[in-house]
Amino acid sequence: MKFYSTQMKSPTVGLGQAVMNGLAPDGGLYMPFRIPRLPNGFFKKANSMSFQDIAFEVSKNFFIPDLPKSILVNIVQEAFNFSIPLVELDKQLYVLELFHGPTCAFKDFAARFMARILGFFAEKLQQEITIIVATSGDTGSAVAHGFLNVKGIKVVILYPSGKVSSLQEKQLTSMGENITALEVRGTFDDCQKLAKQAFVDGELKEKMTLASANSINIARLLPQSFYYVYLSAQLSMKGVPIAVSVPSGNFGNLTAGIIAKRMGAPIAKFIASTNSNDVVPRYLKTGTFQPKPSVSTISNAMDVGNPSNFSRMLELYENDVRKMRDDIHGVSFSDVATREALLSVFKKYQYTMDTHGAVAYLGLVDFMKKFKGYAGVFLETAHPSKFFEEVEKVIGVPVSIPDRLKEYLDREKQAILLSNDFSEFKSFLLKL
Repeated sequence: MKFYSTQMKSPTVGLGQAVMNGLAPDGGLYMPFRIPRLPNGFFKKANSMSFQDIAFEVSKNFFIPDLPKSILVNIVQEAFNFSIPLVELDKQLYVLELFHGPTCAFKDFAARFMARILGFFAEKLQQEITIIVATSGDTGSAVAHGFLNVKGIKVVILYPSGKVSSLQEKQLTSMGENITALEVRGTFDDCQKLAKQAFVDGELKEKMTLASANSINIARLLPQSFYYVYLSAQLSMKGVPIAVSVPSGNFGNLTAGIIAKRMGAPIAKFIASTNSNDVVPRYLKTGTFQPKPSVSTISNAMDVGNPSNFSRMLELYENDVRKMRDDIHGVSFSDVATREALLSVFKKYQYTMDTHGAVAYLGLVDFMKKFKGYAGVFLETAHPSKFFEEVEKVIGVPVSIPDRLKEYLDREKQAILLSNDFSEFKSFLLKL
């Protein structure tokens, strides 16, 4: 498979170079040269397939022959060794739980898959790679866990000071070994800007081999398409159109869903559910994309004012807002509405959401009130205990913390405080 840049000013490259570059030389994001269709009748048999088998059938279209089949099979089996329950809350209302991986967040799917791919290419090229990743919360911990002690790879995590939950911060700052956490005085957008500047800086590129573990990297993006195919297989036999509500910040998750739909997943509508950082819902309403500084909310992983993956969305819809509206319904919600949803769902279904899942639930309900006859799914992207301070305050009962998260509570934070000035960040990297 060949990959091209959304800026159209860099040559097409193979998988290895796309993964190693992260960002294309012209500053664009890599896209697959074509999006292959799954075979006719795939979803009839996929209903009885395991998630791992579905993931392999989807991934082989993008990664073979650049990865040997035996390597890809092993990567899929090792990366996805946890459950992915589709929970029925009510007639035609479902929640896909994506938090059963080691760090209790949906980022485990892509981070674990990508870590193994990068490890393969690092060993093949016999190069030491420095991974740079900006995080608004869960990406950092998933990447830290996924790349911990991977031979030939160093990881540098940029996160905004005071804008991640206490448990998230403990997860991404307490690993040590080959993982370094940088606490940036600023917002997630500042962290993302620093990372992007590093990838196009001539001196850094000359002296280091840099790669990205954000969803700007195609190897982080594509694995997220697997669970859209999986949920479609589970619901396709119901004979009604499927609507999927995606809690959205940097929009990699939704972009992966669109790719799954282009591959043949029978998803009729996506709901781009955001918090007060609503630049994409506003674009869908007005046709004008206006990035703005991010604002802090209780669903902090979605606090993004200039989402990177929006350029991929524009590419997929040929810069035509009308085509995008055909597939995507955009809506945003306040913290007040998010808290009300947390309490309402807990009382009605005895189900505990996290703050991001609550935004997705609100988006799905908003859509299904206006459009009837859908089987609706919202994505629960993190275990509620990752935001236990806020969730417990709202629902009034303690949130159970899984043992794999409890172990972080007593760990010591290890982070280096930096400004959001690129020269300071560059100086740090050159001394790493």
